[in-house]
Amino acid sequence: MKVDRALLQVSASRMAALVTAKQLSPVELVEAHIEQIERLNPKLNAFVDLRSEAALAEARVAETMVTNGDQLGPLHGVPISIKSCIDVAGMKCEAGSKLRAGNIPKKDAVLVQRLKAAGAIVLGVTNTPEFLMAWETDNLLYGRTNNPWDLARTPGGSSGGEAAAIAADMSACGVGSDGGGSVRVPAHYTGIYALKPTPGRIPATGHFPSGAGPFAWLGQVGPMARYVEDLRVMLGVMSGYDIGDPVAAPVPLVETDANGLRQIKIGYFEDDGVHPVSSETRAAVLAAAKALEQQGFVVESFRPDHLQRVHELWQDAFVRMTAMLFGPMLKGQEHRISPILADMRKLQANLPPFTAESLLTSIMERDIVREAVLRQMERYPIWLLPVAPGPAFRHGEIGWTPENHVATFVETFPYTQWFNLLGCPAAVVPVSKSAEGLPIGVQLAGRPWDDALVLAVAGAVEREFGYEPPPVG
Repeated sequence: MKVDRALLQVSASRMAALVTAKQLSPVELVEAHIEQIERLNPKLNAFVDLRSEAALAEARVAETMVTNGDQLGPLHGVPISIKSCIDVAGMKCEAGSKLRAGNIPKKDAVLVQRLKAAGAIVLGVTNTPEFLMAWETDNLLYGRTNNPWDLARTPGGSSGGEAAAIAADMSACGVGSDGGGSVRVPAHYTGIYALKPTPGRIPATGHFPSGAGPFAWLGQVGPMARYVEDLRVMLGVMSGYDIGDPVAAPVPLVETDANGLRQIKIGYFEDDGVHPVSSETRAAVLAAAKALEQQGFVVESFRPDHLQRVHELWQDAFVRMTAMLFGPMLKGQEHRISPILADMRKLQANLPPFTAESLLTSIMERDIVREAVLRQMERYPIWLLPVAPGPAFRHGEIGWTPENHVATFVETFPYTQWFNLLGCPAAVVPVSKSAEGLPIGVQLAGRPWDDALVLAVAGAVEREFGYEPPPVG
């Protein structure tokens, strides 16, 4: 069959509505996505494991349910993808590492169970850097993933495979995970949307590495899509308490009505005064601020305090604490790890190891600094800011940097890392393009548990901007 690209580009919510209204066959929808995968995945290398026959079988069951008039979920018949560090029964969950090669879980992660119960059909799982520890999606098992806007550039990491699949219409929407920007940076680099939710909003049960101790508040699983409405639907489907996530809590999603929404003060800043950004990134933030102001929001320029210390504490958690987590697993296996992970290990080795006292001090200071930042959010419940210093970088590089500013793993992406340490929800919305024609998004962050509010403001930005299909495909 010939793929109807216009059909592939509609929202997941619209796909489900057409299926429910018997205007679209789930079988045809899944077949169209499989054909798109067969056509584009050789160029992009986004999917690392497919379940085409199983997906088609599930589509036939979904079609029978429509015919029988059964009760249907909000994602009924919608083809989705899952990052390959999240358990999908019968699918590879290797997190890009030879040390986990052939790992196939027998049980779905809780969030996958919830998506399937809502009618979604999993097409396959997507590529990641090894152990999710990099901003470029590349590994020794499957190689690198390419950006559908420019094959010579990365879609980012660690959810780069997921972002590339969704941006190129190989998947209607999907799920990634984020410990320092890993759904938001890839969304920014590929021109789609993503949400890093509040810790505990969506249970991370069934994710590798498991969320325990400080990693429970540092890393989250979150939806990725081409439209804000799809993020909203997926968030609603996946949210809810689960005993397997130590920070999961039964906090309901609370929507804000239109009148109340306009009363929310939005604070924006084009950079943090320490980490330079491109002029095009500044322009994107200003364009989004102007669009919100024209819609009646109160939008004011400000620059928060304490962010540099937040960034240093994030480095303690993501770099130094993960060295403690992965060190025993990697001991004696250095010859089997990817160059990107080896670079991370060198960075970790150059930092002083934790003592019991310094570890306790870092964890306690996180809470103290977090309180100071959240007090600033009482005045500005929503922050508008860059996602990253610039657009997608070329394979083998790290990121955009101005003259005399060195790009490093830690110093290039603070704009997303802050909100992992703070436990704040943050979303990405595509706004503009660089001179090379690469997507540039903006980030919207809010107070813990204000996920719905963040998405509401993201929807307001979307009204002026939004997803465009990339050249590949």
